[in-house]
Amino acid sequence: MTTGNASTPAAFRDGAALRALVGGPPLVSEWVTVDQPSVDRFAEATGDQQWIHVDPERARLESPFGGAIAHGFLTLSLIPALLQQTVRVEQRMAVNYGLNRVRFTSPVLVGSQLRAQFAVASVVDVDNAGVQVVWNVTLERQGDGRPVCVAEFITRHYF
Repeated sequence: MTTGNASTPAAFRDGAALRALVGGPPLVSEWVTVDQPSVDRFAEATGDQQWIHVDPERARLESPFGGAIAHGFLTLSLIPALLQQTVRVEQRMAVNYGLNRVRFTSPVLVGSQLRAQFAVASVVDVDNAGVQVVWNVTLERQGDGRPVCVAEFITRHYF
């Protein structure tokens, strides 16, 4: 996976700063290119060796997409890294808490450039001086108006 030029991520120091994002415009990541070596490594790590992902020539000839595509779960797994690239929370610790309503709405052809938009849906207090943030995430492919993945991503931040 290769990334574009990283800009300085937006910085937040506490739950109040994150709460201020609720209802605001989304924060947008840099572009990342999904390349065949990344797809192959993901296939190896997960055991999902389906030809539509790992055999570009066969995928070009036989798939309805005209080439190899990334695994949906590879696409989904980009979300935490793209969030970290986009948002810097000055905290003791953070954890990925879960996902809601994940949909893979369009295939990701190998070689595609993706970026994520992160809109804060809610921020609630949790134990141990933390907050839980629900991010409405839209992953988009450069040059295509249709998202490739939409999800609610839940993180917990401890200050």
